[in-house]
Amino acid sequence: MNIPSGVDAERLEAIRCVLPSSTIAQDAGHLLALLADPGRIRLPAALTPAGELCVGDLAAAVGRNTSAVSHALRMLRGHRIVRARRTGRLAYYRLTDAHVRNLLQLAIAHVTHPPRSSADV
Repeated sequence: MNIPSGVDAERLEAIRCVLPSSTIAQDAGHLLALLADPGRIRLPAALTPAGELCVGDLAAAVGRNTSAVSHALRMLRGHRIVRARRTGRLAYYRLTDAHVRNLLQLAIAHVTHPPRSSADV
């Protein structure tokens, strides 16, 4: 690739080495878009302290009907955010792994910390 004049070629190459591939960036974008819905982000957030909940308990916790929660959980399960364990007729949902928990906690911490002053920008 032709590097424009004035661009530090070594620094540019170091940046390119750590950039995610187009496929990974697209998958991460889909994950973040899925969690961009306030109703859907509340479900894994409810699972963080609870560990594991059935659809009815999750619906009650987030104040939504079981049909909407069930549909959202299907989407979250499809993107490996939650996984289910069946016991008889009930499915119990939990977060897939610590990455999801960390992502949620970081996002919530970011939006709740006090804004920095404009002088810090």
